[in-house]
Amino acid sequence: MNLAGLWMAGTEATMWLPPQKSVNGHKVDELFNFILYVNYFFLAVITILMIVFVIKYARGKQEESREPQPSPSHNTALELVWSIGPLFLVLYIFWVGWTGYLDLRTPPGDAFEVHVTGQKWSWTFTYPNGHVDADLLVPVGQPVRLTMGSEDVLHSFFIPAFRAKMDVVPGRYTTMWFTATEAGDYDVYCTEYCGTEHSSMGARLLAMPPAEFEAELAKRSNYLENDPPLVAGEKVYRIQGCTQCHSIDGTDGIGPSFKGIVLGQSRPLADGSQVVYDENYVRESIMEPQAKIAAGYDPVMPTYKGRLKDKAITVLIQYIKSLNDE
Repeated sequence: MNLAGLWMAGTEATMWLPPQKSVNGHKVDELFNFILYVNYFFLAVITILMIVFVIKYARGKQEESREPQPSPSHNTALELVWSIGPLFLVLYIFWVGWTGYLDLRTPPGDAFEVHVTGQKWSWTFTYPNGHVDADLLVPVGQPVRLTMGSEDVLHSFFIPAFRAKMDVVPGRYTTMWFTATEAGDYDVYCTEYCGTEHSSMGARLLAMPPAEFEAELAKRSNYLENDPPLVAGEKVYRIQGCTQCHSIDGTDGIGPSFKGIVLGQSRPLADGSQVVYDENYVRESIMEPQAKIAAGYDPVMPTYKGRLKDKAITVLIQYIKSLNDE
């Protein structure tokens, strides 16, 4: 049974979700809408019967009539209806949900694979060519398989327009897949509370025609070589999720701001010692963030060892220095 013709699941935005833009999204919408309308139906039936019975069997009317009321009798047909009917209803819901779940959990063999990393409080996406980006780029019309892992705590990756959602668990990989049906800019959220900045842990999914996707991915993959150092450094700052904890306007956040730093000066550490704030300290803080914790901050930064090239660290340091040039 195809329910899409009954309530046009996913063709337009509703109060619940935006328009669905993936191949399998209609299955989620069909089942959701079916259950929703079943609930509407029973809500109406129960409410109407309740009102009718309250009026018909009001205590005052019974006392006025003083006629003996009939005792409740056994009604086999009615009992069969309210027992067998809901049984078939829930069996149907189970069958549609189970078959839809199997489809959503079985990606095609030719799916384009992207690795997703969740960490407090950002998403990063690693492509087959090794490029790491803060945006999820996907080709329209081609299946995309996401292999996801967490650097710290439990997260949950959710693309509302694609009806695709999966928990991202530390210490293991989880997967999901989808096929975008229309080019566009779509929102990505974390839907598992993961700490202070959970509500800002979002990303963009950019669906593009295949040729445009290939060109954009190639362009972004070579930004360290093609862009000026300060431009490349700003991209590293954004792509690697530094924006979530380190401001560039002097405002303190989860970590110290990159604005107002004077290289060569001493900075107090959490253990009471001092350290000279220079290029080596910045590099060590990126690769071994727990080695020297700045005073007044919690040791929550993940390591970037093995994730950032030396050139990326170099241009990031140049970008940080440029923020403090007078």
